[in-house]
Amino acid sequence: MRDETAIISYVNKFVKLSPPEAEALLSAFQKVVVKKRQSIIQPDFPAPYRYYVLEGAMRAYVAAENGQEHTISFAIEDWWITDYNSYLYQQPATMFVTALEDTIALRLSHVKEQELKAQNPKFETFFRIIAERGLAYQQRRIIINLTKTAEARYGDFLDKYPLLAQRVPQYTLASFLGMTTEYLSKLRKRMGSKKT
Repeated sequence: MRDETAIISYVNKFVKLSPPEAEALLSAFQKVVVKKRQSIIQPDFPAPYRYYVLEGAMRAYVAAENGQEHTISFAIEDWWITDYNSYLYQQPATMFVTALEDTIALRLSHVKEQELKAQNPKFETFFRIIAERGLAYQQRRIIINLTKTAEARYGDFLDKYPLLAQRVPQYTLASFLGMTTEYLSKLRKRMGSKKT
């Protein structure tokens, strides 16, 4: 079982923290346990926290007026998740963030994040880097969704995230890739038969 210090290893990939800096960072987080199907963010309420996943899986999604769900993002170990627009601007959320598995996460409040960044430029640098990486990822995803076929989108996802594809329910993966569950099921059968 991973403990809270996993986040120090993660941050050290981007900026090297001294022991006192690591302690200051850890003290800003709270460990939370989220049960499968439990929502930690809901539309119309501000998202006061961002979450770093220690163990488990979560997804952020929106529900259309017809009730259809559209998965915006997933988060597994060492990934972050929240409704970023709500978190950054402290306004009502438009997304749900829900656990797909029993999940252990570290949550950081918007207030504590601002305090960390004001205390130490290393924290400012770290949060800037992960924001830039997140923005670049979202841009790549938009381009893929606009320019590639459904089969190519699914193939790309399998290449980049093979374990995630096995962990998340098929309907959430289909909604993330912009297709119906039935179509994804057909794609899986077709692609599986090509490998044999």
